[in-house]
Amino acid sequence: MGARVVLITGGAKRVGAAICRRLHAAGADLMVHYRSSADDARALQDELNAKRQDSVALVRADLLRSGAAASLVADTVDRFGGIDILVNNASSFYSTPVGEITEQAWDDLVGTNLKAPLFLSQAAAPHLRRRQGCIVNVIDIHAERPLKNYLVYNAAKGGLLALTRSLARELGPEVRVNGVSPGAIMWPEDAEWQDEVARQRIVNSSLLKRVGDPDDIARAVAFFVHEAPYVTGQVLAVDGGRNVHI
Repeated sequence: MGARVVLITGGAKRVGAAICRRLHAAGADLMVHYRSSADDARALQDELNAKRQDSVALVRADLLRSGAAASLVADTVDRFGGIDILVNNASSFYSTPVGEITEQAWDDLVGTNLKAPLFLSQAAAPHLRRRQGCIVNVIDIHAERPLKNYLVYNAAKGGLLALTRSLARELGPEVRVNGVSPGAIMWPEDAEWQDEVARQRIVNSSLLKRVGDPDDIARAVAFFVHEAPYVTGQVLAVDGGRNVHI
């Protein structure tokens, strides 16, 4: 791959950090965005810069703020001289049952999961075109198989799936755009996902009968970046076959 430049949102921990480690190991320089996980971001930066000096920079931003996308892209170009790969990984996730949906929840969930990837892609597009780059969006199997009580999240991720295919059409032939849709990879941290019976029910609904690993998503992202020069407009489910069964 060589010294290519990656801008990744939500890269400080969990799946985002796994994507960072895998792309960095392949030779990429990283601009890692975070919002509130400053300690995790600095720890990841120290870890990766110890392996290759000055190869990882950090940028803090609220993706819901007007102008944040353009600023992130400009900061990356200023620091590394360009952008080859945009990974839209940052996400908000919480339930919004019908009857309890607020405009604030709509603005947050749609803003983080759909609006930010759109405006980041738009801001990065001229740089990606110059360098024959690519975009990888982290979607969700629930974009196509809705999760009960998560109506706004499902809709936002469904929009991101459509955005992925639309961007592939708009930005080709210079820029490839693909998506990765995780299934059960890491359990959400909020209390409603701590029930072991409910977790086991989800595991049992997969064909491989186990939870995935963050590196499973990182490998899929790396596939689109490194190994798929003739693939665009595609979404790969990485879910142990759960989307076939639910």
